[in-house]
Amino acid sequence: MIDTQQLTKAFGSNRAVRELDMRIDKGEIVGLLGPNGAGKTTIIRLLNGLLAPTSGQVRVQGMDPIRQGERVRALCGTLTEHTGLYEHMSGRANLRFFADLYHVSDPGRIEELIDLLELRSFVERSVGTYSTGMKKRLGLAKVLLHRPAVLLLDEPTNGLDPDGTKQVLDHIKALNQHERTTILICSHVLSQLEGVCTRYLFLEKGTKIEEGTRKELERKYIRERTVEVEAALGEPLESFAEFHPVRLDDDRFRFTVPDREQMAELLRRLASAGELYGAQTRNADLESIYFQIRRNSHAG
Repeated sequence: MIDTQQLTKAFGSNRAVRELDMRIDKGEIVGLLGPNGAGKTTIIRLLNGLLAPTSGQVRVQGMDPIRQGERVRALCGTLTEHTGLYEHMSGRANLRFFADLYHVSDPGRIEELIDLLELRSFVERSVGTYSTGMKKRLGLAKVLLHRPAVLLLDEPTNGLDPDGTKQVLDHIKALNQHERTTILICSHVLSQLEGVCTRYLFLEKGTKIEEGTRKELERKYIRERTVEVEAALGEPLESFAEFHPVRLDDDRFRFTVPDREQMAELLRRLASAGELYGAQTRNADLESIYFQIRRNSHAG
């Protein structure tokens, strides 16, 4: 669906993207992750033909975004931080305007998106009165009008509160599940994309430093797991000495385990030794993995 080979984009002496090899298959949700300035927005612009590569190749469903830009943009829906909505118009008027612009012939598509993205309570109001979250949801409806096969989302949750963030991400997952939309999400907020993406690609200074599924990355980079447990233990803490126990308070403890198999053993022993109320791994989330990847990259 999306394929780049040795893709490079330079602005004068600054190489914003460096020899990027990337492949995204149909139906994937891929998180393009990295700090500000990593090259994420530049990649989006290269994919939809708004920038020409300095060298290398980019293809979207086999098409060159520069030579076949109109066809590529008809295939894609692109949502950036600036939604491009007309604030003096209502949400519905915006959708009608862009439906005409995109030559959308299905008369029911606007109503379908209003329901899908839960816009009905404010769609008749002027967009200038919308909150950031409302604008993001209307912007998402706008780029979905022509049923794009590919969604390119650049920081789609910037400026949203936790409820707005959850709503937007839930809608993105639903689109992927119901329509098999291929989705590339650029973000520097890793915690928001955990559980959303099928695969992750990590960038730093325009260079790909790692990629993989969550499970692949966890197996590769998390050597020991730190587990915080809430339990009422019926035997001394010293009996768990091989797990380096630390008492945090009366019924909260921290243990260190070398692998997933011994995690299961620890939890079985805790459950048989008393009452186990909860357990949470503290150092195996996506953010922890990312910082381990960066440390390895800098060390190399």
